[in-house]
Amino acid sequence: MQIEVEGKKLEQTSFMIKKRVLILHGWGGSSFPHWQAHLEKDLLNNGAYEVHFPSLPNKDNPSLDEWLLALDFEINTFRPEIIICHSLANILWFHYVNMKKMRYSLEKLMLVSPVGKNCKIEELKSFFSYTLPSDLKSNLSIMASSDNDPYISVDELYAMSNTLEIGLKVLENAGHINTQSGYGKLNCAYDWIVS
Repeated sequence: MQIEVEGKKLEQTSFMIKKRVLILHGWGGSSFPHWQAHLEKDLLNNGAYEVHFPSLPNKDNPSLDEWLLALDFEINTFRPEIIICHSLANILWFHYVNMKKMRYSLEKLMLVSPVGKNCKIEELKSFFSYTLPSDLKSNLSIMASSDNDPYISVDELYAMSNTLEIGLKVLENAGHINTQSGYGKLNCAYDWIVS
């Protein structure tokens, strides 16, 4: 639809206020063809979203302190309304909100393939252990994982979902819901954001 401003015809979409979406990757990143990279592209193509998909520091040997600083910078400068976390980024979010650093509530939060509390991977030790937050600082939250994720058991997933009081979608034989498990696109993530 076009509107006229000072004699110029402009597309109304140029005046739209775009929703701000922050995508947070896990250990090693989520570059193309990972579903998070597809999601970034699809949301940008939609035209109604501004998207930040930062490469968190030292993604192959991450430090919780460095990632918390990077997340704090994104929260305070970009002020996202929607956050999408994958893998280790879920644990980053739990630490961040437990530290009471989040000063507003998100519109939506999607947690995909969280890592279980008993993770013993040496490169990730600064993130563990963690406490599930009593408040995710989001008006609407959802969690998705798989019945054969190597980093968390199905029992722990259901317990986590119950403690966080959020819905859980368990995909069948989807591994860690990443490129290695065959996920280039995750259409349900896009659909949930735009709904």
